[in-house]
Amino acid sequence: MTTPSFRLGYVPGVTPAKWAGIWRERHRTELELVPLAVGDAESAVREGDVAAALLRPPVDREVLSAIVLYEEACVVVTPIDHVIAALERDEPVTSEDLADEAMLHPGDDVLGSPPGQLVEYRPPTTAEAITLVAAGTGLLIVPQSLARLHHRRDLTYRFLDGGPTAPVALCWPTDRTTDEVEDLIGVVRGRTVNSSRGRPTPPSTKPVRPQQGARSSPGGRGSGGRSSSAGRRSTRRGPNQRGNRGRR
Repeated sequence: MTTPSFRLGYVPGVTPAKWAGIWRERHRTELELVPLAVGDAESAVREGDVAAALLRPPVDREVLSAIVLYEEACVVVTPIDHVIAALERDEPVTSEDLADEAMLHPGDDVLGSPPGQLVEYRPPTTAEAITLVAAGTGLLIVPQSLARLHHRRDLTYRFLDGGPTAPVALCWPTDRTTDEVEDLIGVVRGRTVNSSRGRPTPPSTKPVRPQQGARSSPGGRGSGGRSSSAGRRSTRRGPNQRGNRGRR
């Protein structure tokens, strides 16, 4: 009989490979990684299509539990011939710099309305918005991982100073917090396999065998017979033994 796999969803920009590797070292249950669109991630968890997901909040905390794992910095994606691209790589963009810029706001955005002048057309996905940036329609604010994911030679990005951060969370249904979910929480939080906060290790079922020569009482009496001090004396050589060494 095949053991059911544990299905872990993840949204674009999130890289679960490290955690998946640790899981596979520790568990016999197969971990199946399931790519999810941003707009479908929460419903996939709710409806049980996946047991848990790595996604970007917010989520409905009435029915879902979530643990924030880290927060990403946000960047401004721009054509390479835009004035912002002339800034040094470590020189950030400010909201004031974007005040007069045309800005795209995709439908799968979780950062909120950007500064600047919003373009009337709202692309449904970040992927389409990236295409529009390349076409010169406007600029785009995204988590850094998404800028890397959608990298193009004709685009670049600069960090946004004072902008929002983009948290990434592990999310699962509160009423389906299974042993596997608890184990996954331990993995993403960096707990070791023997951590006291993980699931307890089942007690051993092997019988305990007495050590050979074990004494039956603290005083050393019983089947052992002699005390430890007597045992030590019996191993010493007497004077005749020392004196007779080398004689024939």
